[in-house]
Amino acid sequence: MKDNKYKKLFLGLLFDAIGMLSFAIPGIGEFSDIIWAPISGWLMTRMYKGRIGQSAGAITFIEELVPGMDIIPTFTLTWLYTYVIKRKEAKVVTS
Repeated sequence: MKDNKYKKLFLGLLFDAIGMLSFAIPGIGEFSDIIWAPISGWLMTRMYKGRIGQSAGAITFIEELVPGMDIIPTFTLTWLYTYVIKRKEAKVVTS
């Protein structure tokens, strides 16, 4: 299956927005993080394979469980790391 980076970017932005919804519902919102944390960790491991996916999945899981940390766009940051930072490093090494 072709690696569609822009589909992953869109999904990442969507998943980050879902994770930030807990701020919209005071009181109930933090409870929703208990449900969203394992789901977001699993989604991250499905979107990004290997060590990147496993590490980002664990970070996403923890980030969603810690109150007030929902503001961190973990899915978007993982996309940036995978498709911007890591690609630049690969080009520098091969040059």
